Amino acid sequence: MTAPLVARAQEAAPTPPAQVPVTDPPCDQENPARDPHSPSTGHADCSPSVTPAAPTNPKRILGLIPNFTTTDESVAHRAPLTARQKYILALDQMFDFSAHAGNVLQASIGQAVSGQPHYTTAAFGKRLLAAEGDQITSCFFIYGAFPSVLHDDPRYFRRVEGPPLARTWYAVSRTFVARTDNGARTVNTSQLAGQFAQASLSNLYYPDQDRTVTGTLANWAIQLAYNSAFNVLKEFYPDIAAKLHRHRMSP
Repeated sequence: MTAPLVARAQEAAPTPPAQVPVTDPPCDQENPARDPHSPSTGHADCSPSVTPAAPTNPKRILGLIPNFTTTDESVAHRAPLTARQKYILALDQMFDFSAHAGNVLQASIGQAVSGQPHYTTAAFGKRLLAAEGDQITSCFFIYGAFPSVLHDDPRYFRRVEGPPLARTWYAVSRTFVARTDNGARTVNTSQLAGQFAQASLSNLYYPDQDRTVTGTLANWAIQLAYNSAFNVLKEFYPDIAAKLHRHRMSP
C-alpha cells in the first residue's frame, strides 16, 4: 500500500517552472539618448559612455611650472584661507621642485638678453642664485606675510568663461586687483607691496649698477609684468589642456 501512495503523491506534486535565462533588456536604438522626462519605451537607454574630462587647474603647468595658487571663480571655491594655509601656500611656491625649474628659465632668459641683474663674471650661476633669492622673498611676502596681515586672498581666481579678450584683460588686471577674505574686491597690495619688498631686498645681492632707485623700480616693474603674463597662462592653460585631452581621446 505504501508504494502506490508515494507514487500518487509524486504525480500530484507541482512541477517547478522551467528556468528562463536572464538577458539584458534591449536598448532603445531608435532613441539612444532619450530624455529622462519622456514616456518610457520599456527599453534601456543606449547613452554612450562619457569620456572623463581633463583635470582643471593642474598643480603644475606642463608638469613643471608651479600653479598652486590657482582656483576657479565659483562659489564653491570662495571659502577664505586661514593664515596657516597662506603660509603653506607660500612654502609650496618657494620650495617645490618646479619653482626651481622656473628660476632656471628666468636666469636663462636674463643671460640671453644680458638683462637685469647685470652680472659680468660667472653670470649665469649668479643670475640663477639671484632668481632663487627673489623667489623665496617674493613668495614669503606675496602669499604669506602680507595676505595674512591684510586679510587678502592670495589666490588667482580663473574667470573660466567669457570672450578671450575679456578673460585676458581680467588676468592681467589681477596683478592690481585682489579679493579680501570676505570676498570683496580690493587693491592687490599683497602683490604690489610684496614685489616691491622683494625688489628692495634684492639690492643686498644684485651687482652695484642695479642697486639704484631706477634699478629697483625696473626690477619691480619686470616682476609685475612677469606676474601678469603668468596670470594669462593660468587662465587659458586648462582650456588648452582640455582640448588636447579631448583630441587624444577621440577615435
